[in-house]
This record gives sequence, structure tokens and C-alpha cells, in this order.
Amino acid sequence: MNFLFKKIKDQKSRVADYSISFIRLTLVWLLSIFFLSLLEITINSLSKQFPSKIFQVIAFAFVSDFNFWISYLFSLYFFYLFISYISFSLANLLAKLGLLLFFGLQLALMVYFYTTSVPLGSDLFSYSLRDIFLIISASSGFSNSVIFIFLGLWVLLYITIQFLPKRVKVSPRMALLFPAVSIFFYFIPSKSTTFHLGSEYENNLTINKTAFFLSASVDYIFPSFDEIDIYADSYIGDYDGMDSNKSQTTYPFEYEYPFYHSNQAPDVLSPFFQPIKSQPNIVIILVEGLGSAFSNEEAYLGSFTPFLDSLANKSLYWKNMLSAGGRTFAVLPSLMSSMPFGKNGILEMAPNMPSHLSLYSILKRNGYQTSFFYGGNTEFDNMKSYLIKNHVDQIIEEKSFPDGYTKLPVTSQNFTWGYSDDQLYRLYFERKNKSVNKKPELNVILTVATHDPFLIKNQEKYIDMAKLRIDKLSLGAEKKAENNNFLHQYSCIMYADESLKKFFQEYAKRSDYNQTIFIITGDHRMPEIPMSTKIDRYHVPLLIYSPMLKRNAQFASVSTHFDIIPSVLSLLGKQTNIKLPKAGNSWMGDGLDTFRVFRNIHQFPLMQNKSTLIDFIMNEYHMNGNSLFKITENMDESPISDEIKLKQLQAEFNRFKEKNAKVKPGFKLVPDSLISRYGIN
Repeated sequence: MNFLFKKIKDQKSRVADYSISFIRLTLVWLLSIFFLSLLEITINSLSKQFPSKIFQVIAFAFVSDFNFWISYLFSLYFFYLFISYISFSLANLLAKLGLLLFFGLQLALMVYFYTTSVPLGSDLFSYSLRDIFLIISASSGFSNSVIFIFLGLWVLLYITIQFLPKRVKVSPRMALLFPAVSIFFYFIPSKSTTFHLGSEYENNLTINKTAFFLSASVDYIFPSFDEIDIYADSYIGDYDGMDSNKSQTTYPFEYEYPFYHSNQAPDVLSPFFQPIKSQPNIVIILVEGLGSAFSNEEAYLGSFTPFLDSLANKSLYWKNMLSAGGRTFAVLPSLMSSMPFGKNGILEMAPNMPSHLSLYSILKRNGYQTSFFYGGNTEFDNMKSYLIKNHVDQIIEEKSFPDGYTKLPVTSQNFTWGYSDDQLYRLYFERKNKSVNKKPELNVILTVATHDPFLIKNQEKYIDMAKLRIDKLSLGAEKKAENNNFLHQYSCIMYADESLKKFFQEYAKRSDYNQTIFIITGDHRMPEIPMSTKIDRYHVPLLIYSPMLKRNAQFASVSTHFDIIPSVLSLLGKQTNIKLPKAGNSWMGDGLDTFRVFRNIHQFPLMQNKSTLIDFIMNEYHMNGNSLFKITENMDESPISDEIKLKQLQAEFNRFKEKNAKVKPGFKLVPDSLISRYGIN
């Protein structure tokens, strides 16, 4: 009996010793997490934007860190105990190696956030190794100095876990307390901690970047599917004040073609145009990263696009336009084809993208010459596969440029995205001047100069222009100081604006200028300048300009990139009698809304990146994950608590996701008969 008691006592002693050793290591881990959060907040506050509620940001960041730490503690504790019984030294070695890996991941994610101002989630898994290499090579955040600081901090943290745990005094009771609390946190269901501070940038500062990355990765690898109660009121849609165009759309063959419908967008553009006597040229300019936050008169950061501002006063201008995606991957499928996303974006399905109609294919079938101009590599994001799928006649990209053209400056990794905007426009006119084509043209131009790393030729000139612009803007001293932290970004925006001005000056000299419709928008809002709200990353300007306009107008109603192609085709169908698929189509959009005051009659999903589909807009409500926001004029939004409306949006979003899940490689969005009659086989 004494032997048994002695054995039990020895086991208790071993458990106590192992527990104390474990807690010493994990307390140092927790303190290190706090240190890294404080360091991240300090660096971003001093170099970007100082939070209006700095102490709340720090406190909430520490709460996020503690929640992450405590949630993993009990599983790590039992794993550590198990290995300790095999070999105590092995358990310590694995624990320290694990901490080093964690610190490496946390530091890398901190660098990513410092560069982009948004936390990295599961979008990492949606890019090819080639594209990931391109992004890292282009990033201004991965310079030699940053790598040196990264390694220095990693060494410091290694020294910390080697020597500090021995100095931490822990009692046996305390050693068992934390794992017990961790078990309580794990098994007691609770809502995820969500903080709503002054801006989206401040909210992102409070997030533990590793926790966010791991959570998003698990959700991506092991997706959960919401079970839809088809008898619930929220699913049936029997509720007041939530009517939208989409709720009136009928889908006659929903099982086989879930997005095919017979609705035709009304022609809302003809009242603004003089009679169009022949098929017009259409030039679509997609400006990389152009957001409403820094373009046009109501830009809350101040406008850095004086030419676009002046052009907007002569145009049809939608100040509350939304891109369909938070990155470039979404712009061609949404704007040119009004397509759903599929799992990771339509472009990721290359070379077997779903059969579909597009502005490219329909106009080509109606006698148009089609082209795409880009200063970079069209293999990025599989853009080239989309263009080939739509039988684009002319694809101009980086390798198409002859000698004598100047590329963007290279990064410290000797990388450049390609050719600058002015060089792209120069080649555009050179090709047009040499062309003997007599057909009407559809030209799409995608720029690249306003992309990270924000390096352009004669940058000091444009930095001086940005400084002068900041001084002229009616901003407070604090906002001016913050803007000065982003001179490289603003200098590139002013360069892009100046290049557009020269583009239009050159185009005005052409004989076909008076027979051309220009459409200008951003592919998404540049995230590197901190965002004020979650919807801010989608908020972009839209201008439709043409010498054929008989009057200009500004619209405060909400529309999206999905709505552009239905309205453009309705305009052309009425004015020029081009052949359109009147029997049906698969457009996600209902058409542009030309209401002068703020409203939203649409409902639509927005995709942050290739793996994050959590945003849904319906009327004046925006759902992001499980959070609900009320949208107001100028696309401001504030969090609200309304379970009924949240469930209504969730029901509509689930409807979309159920149909979207069917969109896979080789899928057909429309019947073959429509492709053969209105598309290109």
C-alpha cells in the first residue's frame, strides 16, 4: 500500500513539474504575443495613422491575444504532458521549436499587414506559387531592411524563450489553473470577439494576425455549410421593407442553369445621350486601386485626382459604385461578364471556365474588334485564359512592348509589375494609329502603376505634387500629417490621374473621338491606405463619358460592377439595334441605377479575395460574416444589432451561395443555344 501511495505521489510530482515547466514556457509565449502586438500597434501608428482611441486599441488587442492563447492552451498542455512522459527534454525541444515557428509566422503576418493594412487570411491558398512569388517580389514590405529587422526580432524571441522561462515563478496550483480555464473556454460556447472602433484600420490593428490566419485557413480547408430552413420566414422572404430587383427575378431553369433568367435591364442611359447613329467605340479603363476615398470632391481623404474630378463634372458619375471584389481577380468576370464567383473566383477555373456570355463575346458577334491592353503579365490571376475564352482579337501585355518603352522601376528584389500607365497609353495609340481596322472597337485597358510597391519614374516630381495637393485640401492638421505618411501611394495616384489627362488629350485629336464612349472605374479600392469601413475596400468611382452625351449627371444610388454590362448592352440595343440575347441571360446585375439621391435597389455578394466570400449587400444593409451594418450616403456604415434583418440577409446570401456552389470548371451558365447565337464558339 505504501508503495502504491509513493507511486501516486511520484506521479503527482511529475505532473506538477511538467505543468510548471509548460506554464513557464506558455506565460513567456503570452508575454511575447503582447510584446509583438504592442510593437505592431506602435509601428503602424507612427508610420501610418495614429488611432483615435489608442488605449482601447491596445486593450482590445491584448484581449484578442489572450483569447487566442487561452483557446489553444489545454490541447497544447496535454500534448506536452504526453511527450514529457516519453522524454522531458524532447517535450521542451518541441515546445521551443513550436514557439519559434509561431514567432516566425506572427512576424511574417505582421509584415504583411504593415504592407497592405489588411490581415492575411486564407487567400494565400488561392494563389499559385508563381503568383505568390510575384506578389512577394513586388511588395514594398519585403525589403532587405525589413528582412534584417525580422531576423533580429526572431533571434531576440529565441533568446527570450531560452532564458526567461527559468526566471518565471509558478506554483503547482497556478500551473494547473490556466489549462483548467482553457478547457472552460473551449467547451463553453461563446460568440467570437468582434470590436467596432473608429475605423476598419483600427479594428484590424486589434486582431491577432496568427489567430486570424489560422481561423480563416481552417474555414477554407474545412468549410461549414449552413443548413437552410426553407420554411422559415426569413427564407421565404415574407418581410416588409426589403424589396429588391433580385427578389423579382425568375429563374425558369434554376436546377440546370441556376443564374439563367429572362430579366432585361431597362435602358436608363439613352436619356443622357444624343441619338447614336452608328455603333460607337467603347473604351473601358480599369485603374488599379482607384478608390472613392481619394477621388472626387466628397473623398474623405481628400481628392488626389484633379483631372478625373473635372471629367466627372462632364460625365455620368456614380459616386456610390462598388466593385465586386476586393482584389483584381474579380474585375474582368464581374464587369465584362456579370458572372458569379464560384469557389475561388471564375479566373481560377482556367482553362475550363464556365461557358458564358460577355460584353466581349456579344459585341464581337455584332462586328466589333476587341482588345485588351495591360502593362503587366496577363498570366497573373489567369486573366489571359479569360481573354482567350472570350476570343479577344488583340491581347497586349508586357511582352508585347517593343524597344524604346520604359518599365516601372524595380524593387530591391529586382522585380517590376511591367510598364507604367503613360507607356501603356502610348502603345495603345501607336497600335490604333497603325490599325487599318474599320470596325467599331471594344478596348479594355487595365493599368498597374498604382499597385504596391508604388514605384514610378520621376517619383519626386509626383511626391511634390502630392504634398502640394495635401496643403491645398481643406483637411485638419492631423489628417494632413497622416496623408504625408502615404506620399508614395498618393504620388502614384496623381501620376495615374495625369496620365489619364494626357490620354484624353491625345484621344481628342482622333477622328473617332466623337463616336466613342469611355467607361472609367477602379478595379477595387487600394487597401494600403487604411480603410475607414469594411465596405470601403469596394467603394470605387464610375464615370461614363462621351462627346455624345447631351447632359451630365451625378447619381447617389448604389450600383456595382455587375450592373455595368446589362446597362451598356441595353443602351446599344436600343440605339444601334445590335443583336442581344433577349430570351435570357445569366447577368448577376440588374443594371445601373440612375436615381439622384441615395438608395439601393440591388442585392449582391462581394468577394474580398479568392477565398473569402462573407459580404452581402441588400437595400441599405451590409452583412459581413455575422455582423450587420447600416449603409448611409457616401457609403458610410455603422454597426447595428437587428437579428431579424440579419437573418433575412443570411437567407438571401445562402440562396446565392447554394447556387454559386454549382459553378465549377466546365459548368454552363447559359444554354448552348445562347452561346451559338450570341457568343463565340
